[in-house]
Amino acid sequence: MIGYIHSVESMGLVDGPGVRAVVFLQGCPLRCLYCHNPDTWTGGGTEFTPEALTAKLLRFRPYFSRGGGITFSGGEPLLQPEFLAEMLERLHTTGVHTCLDTAGAGLGDYGAILRHTDLVLYDVKHHQAEGYRQITGQDMDRTLAFVEAVREAGVPMWVRHVVVPGLTDGEDHLAALGDYISTLPNVEKVELLPYHTLGVHKYEALGIPYALKGVPPMDKTKLEDWERRLNDCCCRNTDK
Repeated sequence: MIGYIHSVESMGLVDGPGVRAVVFLQGCPLRCLYCHNPDTWTGGGTEFTPEALTAKLLRFRPYFSRGGGITFSGGEPLLQPEFLAEMLERLHTTGVHTCLDTAGAGLGDYGAILRHTDLVLYDVKHHQAEGYRQITGQDMDRTLAFVEAVREAGVPMWVRHVVVPGLTDGEDHLAALGDYISTLPNVEKVELLPYHTLGVHKYEALGIPYALKGVPPMDKTKLEDWERRLNDCCCRNTDK
């Protein structure tokens, strides 16, 4: 079995609790307007066997002692379901905390993947079908199926949502987002992520038009009140 890996970050601090190794898997079916990793969309990446990647990741284990672990991100990690399930099982059985950072737009047996996942970081692109298609270019079917799999598996979830000026920053939008998050299973935390332009240079290098050209970065301080409100109303455990 071979997995295709875009990159590995050894000291991640924002992709789950504690200090984490973050594995970015290659491939994504979505074409989000604000994506900052267009270089993960299609083929390529470095080939790894589960044995080789496990050995590489466990070298970082001394950094996980204070609640950290390993996060699988992308791209969309669920596009390599068999490899992902194998990696999660190998790491979970060693006692490492496992986290899956996903938009839920994948393939395969979600049950086998979630069986060895301690935490899901769920990227909510939009709460309505029309808005979801506008942002991602895809329908919501896959992500809704993933949510139901998380519900059945009982895995804790942190919800993330990118806030883009003029697109997903309106009061009505964020209020409706809260209503939607309230229907999701096992939500422990909500994170509003401010839109940034750090990946724009990648579009230029790849010769891909950037859909949000001219949109300014989002001011994080403008999201603090909404983030607090969403955590207060939507989480089963707001002591975060």
